[in-house]
Amino acid sequence: MRKAVWPIFVAPAALGVLVFGLTTVYAGNGGVSMSGPTQFKQQDGQALFEAICQGCHMPNAAGAVGAGAYPALAHNQNLAAAAYPVITVLTGRKAMPPLGSYLSDAQVAAVVTYVRTHFGNNYSDPISPDMVKTFRKTP
Repeated sequence: MRKAVWPIFVAPAALGVLVFGLTTVYAGNGGVSMSGPTQFKQQDGQALFEAICQGCHMPNAAGAVGAGAYPALAHNQNLAAAAYPVITVLTGRKAMPPLGSYLSDAQVAAVVTYVRTHFGNNYSDPISPDMVKTFRKTP
C-alpha cells in the first residue's frame, strides 16, 4: 500500500500562506499589535480616533450594540470631566482595553481632545501631554 505524499507538500505551502497572511495583516495595521510593545504611528486626534476608536465606537461616535455594548462618545456628558476619558484611554474600562502602553502622552492628549471637541461634544478645555503624564503616574 502506498502512503500519501501530498501532506508533505501541502503542509509547508499552507504554513507559508498563513505566515504571509499574518505578516500582511500586521503590516496593514501600521505595525501595531495588541500583544506586543509597540506604538501607534498616528499623531493627530482625528487620525488616532479613526485608527483606534471608531472600530468599536463607530465612525460617528454613536456607539454600537452587538457582540458587546460600545458606549456612544457623541454627546457624552461623561467627557465633561477631562480626567474621565484620559484615565479610560490609559487604563481601560470594562471591555475597553488599556491603551496607555501603545500611546504617548501627546497621542492620548490629542485623541481625547479630539473626541471632547467633536461629535456634539463642546468641552473646549484642552488636554495637555503634561496632564496625561500626571494621570499615568497616579496609582
